[in-house]
Amino acid sequence: MAVGVMLLLCICWGLQQVAIKVAAPSMGTVLQTGVRSLIATMLVCALMLWRGSSFSMRDGTFVPGLGAGILFASEFLCIALGLTMTTASHMVVFLYTAPIFTVLGLHWLVPGERLRTGQWVGIIAAFIGIALAFASGFEAGGTLRSVLGDALGIVGALLWAATTILIRCSSLSEAAPTRTLLYQLGVSALLLLPLAGALGQIGTVSMTGIAWMSLLFQSVVVTFASYLAWFWILRKYLASRVSVFSFLTPLFGVGFGVLLLNEVVGLRFAIGAALVLSGIVLVNLR
Repeated sequence: MAVGVMLLLCICWGLQQVAIKVAAPSMGTVLQTGVRSLIATMLVCALMLWRGSSFSMRDGTFVPGLGAGILFASEFLCIALGLTMTTASHMVVFLYTAPIFTVLGLHWLVPGERLRTGQWVGIIAAFIGIALAFASGFEAGGTLRSVLGDALGIVGALLWAATTILIRCSSLSEAAPTRTLLYQLGVSALLLLPLAGALGQIGTVSMTGIAWMSLLFQSVVVTFASYLAWFWILRKYLASRVSVFSFLTPLFGVGFGVLLLNEVVGLRFAIGAALVLSGIVLVNLR
């Protein structure tokens, strides 16, 4: 069952960047991320009320929760801005280098998370892949704008890794998944919605059918249901056995970008992406 659920989650996560980019002409990308965070926040609150879960700012989770929320919002700001400059295929590959940065951070910060030889090989392979994929932005047809979009994808990955490390090394590691998710989504909505207004994206909204479908998919399926399903899997199965499937997400993302957005994947980027995916597999194997 876990394999089937993980495959479905990877498909949803891989489609996420494409959904944001498809709806961008109707709703600004920063506004999309802010609105979906707001909708998902309300859904998480409803779930907590239905379960009778309590929420307190005096249980030691407020400060790390606030930090995780700021990092989460910053990550999706990078994604939102980056998708206006580069392709969804590039964004999903660079964003999902996050596991590489996560294991490096945990290696230095958590004594029980020391890396083995095979994992170091995976990290080296991934960094070579990142360099190749990033260099592909300078190929014929590439622009400084697209390279900046790729760079924002890498920054987003670093922020994602920082969020994971913060949760792992703070009181949030013992908190209920819904509480951790509520901090991330709530702070994200509070920060991104005013920023979208400052960027002038609220006044240019045109809610087409595609925009509604994309927004509902992002908020209900991805940001709410898939995250809770992921937390459920981590409670039921060994993280080391299911996290290896994360390499499928950028694979699906590139495929959806090519099929739905007619994006072109160059040879250098394809080789770099393959090395990144191989590195993710190696660092997650036990």
